[in-house]
Amino acid sequence: MLEAGTMLLFCAVLFASVALGWSIIPALFVGVLLFMGYGLVRRCSLRAMASRAAGSVRSAGTVVVAFVLIGVLTSLWRASGTIAFIVAHSTAVIHAATVIPLSFLLCSAMSVLVGSSFASAATMGTICMSLGLSMQANPVMLGGAILAGVYVGDRCSPVSTSALLVKQLTHTNLFNTIARMLRTGAVPFVLSCVVYVAAAVVEWLCASGGSGFGAASAAATAGSAGSARAAVSTNASSITDIGGLFSSAFDLHWLTLVPALLVIVLALLRVDVRLLMLASIAASVAVCVGVQHMEWAELLRLLIFGYHAQNPQVAALLDGGGILSMLTVMATVCISSAYAGIFAETRMLARLQQVIEMLGHRIGACGATMITATCAAALACNQTLTIMLTHQLCGGLYGDDESEHSAQAIDLEDSAVVIAPLIPWSIAGAVPLATINAPTLSLAAATFLYLLPLSRMLASAVRRRSGFRTRHRSQNQNPGLAIPHRPKPMLHMFAHGFHPKSGD
Repeated sequence: MLEAGTMLLFCAVLFASVALGWSIIPALFVGVLLFMGYGLVRRCSLRAMASRAAGSVRSAGTVVVAFVLIGVLTSLWRASGTIAFIVAHSTAVIHAATVIPLSFLLCSAMSVLVGSSFASAATMGTICMSLGLSMQANPVMLGGAILAGVYVGDRCSPVSTSALLVKQLTHTNLFNTIARMLRTGAVPFVLSCVVYVAAAVVEWLCASGGSGFGAASAAATAGSAGSARAAVSTNASSITDIGGLFSSAFDLHWLTLVPALLVIVLALLRVDVRLLMLASIAASVAVCVGVQHMEWAELLRLLIFGYHAQNPQVAALLDGGGILSMLTVMATVCISSAYAGIFAETRMLARLQQVIEMLGHRIGACGATMITATCAAALACNQTLTIMLTHQLCGGLYGDDESEHSAQAIDLEDSAVVIAPLIPWSIAGAVPLATINAPTLSLAAATFLYLLPLSRMLASAVRRRSGFRTRHRSQNQNPGLAIPHRPKPMLHMFAHGFHPKSGD
């Protein structure tokens, strides 16, 4: 009961912080005090808990360095005109009849390049939403397409903070995991495209029927959709000429595309992600100085504080980046890493881990991870903590060899990373939707985010059923053969006691 009370109190603090719009960092520090207080009640040594927490934080040092590089990279891509070039040329292909599926595809491509759902929503997402609403598209479907698109790359980009975090937690090769993510995400991605094309066809049929483009869907969502269209239409007229707007602030030379091309080429060559980002940073600096004629003092300032445009319209779309922009996610990772050490020392999550292992034996590791991730996302209210809690709780479902680590990495990517944005009160989905002024109902139209975990659970269930039939047939044909089975961790724990792994 003490464990449940401590976790409920921690969740209450998190909910209050999110509801009031405060930074989540103070709430996470309160969590440290709560969990250490639990340990003291259980007569755990304060020094031992602090030592385990510090060791867990040190192990997160590699990913923190990568986050710093990402902050620098995203700032330089804004200042060099790389993002402006991509957005200006991409949105030129958007038309009224195809705005919904193209918004999904363009936001997917942008998020793969920049590796951030928030940055993708603030740039490509905002423009797609504004252009789509000016074309009378359905705000719910449009917002859902954009939200789903910005998380395609947030999940599988080589410069994604979530992908790097999962790599660090599971000690796996990033590019091998990305290759597996492309395979598991292919069918949900195609199905999402089909859904958005179908939505575009319905809109076109409504328009050709004389009722106005999107009239049927607008009637179905009159309340939330109408308010969203009104909110964005006030800014839509000011950014209809994207090319002209960005041309006034940048020299959109083709060289501005080089930093992005470097990321793609080096990723295909499987160059270490830190070297990949350093190469792109060097190219961006060269473009800033040589093409955009930026002063070195201004360049150094934006590395820390991020890019800030003088034109208010450009600033609304491109401002951001810099090392300071990554402080929240870095602090979240460090504090959450401290939780892992405290939990391991106090064995606070031992009972819950046992329940999850029992669930895993019934429905498989993949299914148990999906359910755990959903509950963790509802409680954590953000993506980073959801990933770390799910990894912590589901560690007993996987073995210690490389293949098991790889299996856990892909299960985390296909659950915690994409389920967190679907929780209405989680900042993972609320912030992108607020950025593009889309209604909350758009969560229901973000098809990729729930088709991916559903398809993984279905595939896992089919494999388990097929494996059961194969074993049953083999036993009937060879009743004298002993079929080896992996010992159940629960039985081992009851016989020998529970011993948490040092990395949990």
